[in-house]
Amino acid sequence: MILMQGKGVSKGVVKGPIYFYQRGAVTISTAKAADLEKEKQRLEEAKEKSMEQLGALADKAREEAGDESAMLFETHAMFVEDEDFVDCMNNALDEEQCTAERAVEIAGEQFAAMLAAMDDAYMQARAADIKDVARRILNNLMGMVEGGIDSEEPVILAADDLAPSETLQLDKSRILGFITQGGSGNSHTAILARTMGIPAICGLGDSLREELNGRLAYIDGETGKVAIDPDDITLAAFQAKYEKQQEMKVLMETMKGKADVTLDGREMMVYCNIGSPEDVAAVLTNDGQGIGLFRSEFLYLAASDYPTEEEQFKAYKEVAAAMDGKRVVIRTLDIGADKQVGYFELQKEENPALGVRAIRICLNRPEVFRTQLRALYRASAYGKVAIMFPMITSVWEVRECKRACQKVMAELDAEGIPYNKETEIGIMIETPASVLVAGELAKEVDFFSVGTNDLTQYTLACDRQANDLGKFFDPHHPAVLRALKMATDAAHKAGIWIGICGELGADLSLLETFLAIGIDELSVSPSSVLPLRSEIRKSIAKTCTLEKLEC
Repeated sequence: MILMQGKGVSKGVVKGPIYFYQRGAVTISTAKAADLEKEKQRLEEAKEKSMEQLGALADKAREEAGDESAMLFETHAMFVEDEDFVDCMNNALDEEQCTAERAVEIAGEQFAAMLAAMDDAYMQARAADIKDVARRILNNLMGMVEGGIDSEEPVILAADDLAPSETLQLDKSRILGFITQGGSGNSHTAILARTMGIPAICGLGDSLREELNGRLAYIDGETGKVAIDPDDITLAAFQAKYEKQQEMKVLMETMKGKADVTLDGREMMVYCNIGSPEDVAAVLTNDGQGIGLFRSEFLYLAASDYPTEEEQFKAYKEVAAAMDGKRVVIRTLDIGADKQVGYFELQKEENPALGVRAIRICLNRPEVFRTQLRALYRASAYGKVAIMFPMITSVWEVRECKRACQKVMAELDAEGIPYNKETEIGIMIETPASVLVAGELAKEVDFFSVGTNDLTQYTLACDRQANDLGKFFDPHHPAVLRALKMATDAAHKAGIWIGICGELGADLSLLETFLAIGIDELSVSPSSVLPLRSEIRKSIAKTCTLEKLEC
């Protein structure tokens, strides 16, 4: 038996084969091809395989989300067969006498540059599509696995850690759980696991070795334990916990359709955090009242170039319409720090968590901000959209954001494009600065949402991504909870609502403290909605105390 101990970051017990994430390094040789005819045949086979994949993806998208969602894959399939693009690849083979990989790379770069240089905005936007198509053909030429998982059966996915862009590409239907060498409870792997409602363990270190690939493992996402080929006693313990977990799932189903209200009548809004339109299904399945945090930056992380207004509008509209009148709070892009995007070409910073990130990028790049705001306001015509600005530290920043919104609304009015003129504007409370000026900030906006991960980081001077800080990174610290109380008092004095969208919102041990503080909304991973509802319905708000705010 092999036992490993890490940090549990998403609860649940599961068993399955360990599968190490396949991360392909794309190195394309510029050397002459040994057999040109063979390279042409390889290219044809890769194109055919790409067409098959795109056809299957289009069918799946149409079945799950309608014709509009299938259009992207159908467009990509058209590019694979586009006569000019095919000629460009064939010409590169003949003229350069190169490999099929190099021919695809040349054609992709040339076509993308040509489209980007056109005056027509629609054609410019297709540059990103041609890059994706070229990448797909290259993957098939090089034997790289789409989605990082080459397994017919579901697996426990193992990795050193996963970047945000990598988590977006995963075939989630094949994942039973996550185990990683590094990472933290705030890593994107952990966030994805909680959204999916599956177990995850990080911080296993060097004990998680690639030689374990294929071995049957049992993992407990609550305790952080991993057992490979467990003995009878360990196996019985895992099995008992698994059975209890299944019983709890059945019990939680009885919470669906019930109100999020305490025994003495105090209402609490329970919303969900999501990262993509695909996550809405989990929100609806778990009966979330709304979406308290749509991390729009994942649209940027998934793209090879700036997402266009139309691309963003479709994503926001899809979520707003699917939620059918329930509030959808969409955070403007929060790029920077641990979420780096190549095409933003951000300068390397010694301390990126304190650098140019989030709203600072938006205010420094008004055209990028304007594109997103136009997409957000257009989507507001199809549901109850609210716009939220991250990393706010000053009143002037909020006023600049509101001015940008006013300009966009004036443009849409002039163009006759419908939108909701009463769209709510909110900000994230993530820094000590925003807490200390919360009274002034509250007069400028319709709501606050506290990002407890960053608020803890900046209040305690602890890197939220570091896995070795242990007890020093303490979201329960009285300073963090007092900051939460200060922001809540300021919000209520100004007559606006306040919520929590950080992971702390799902911490059941703090529910009574949140009720005592006066928090109006908790936005959590979809899988946390029903357990949270169950606890709310057992609570008596007027008896809750602030004792945890004391040292």
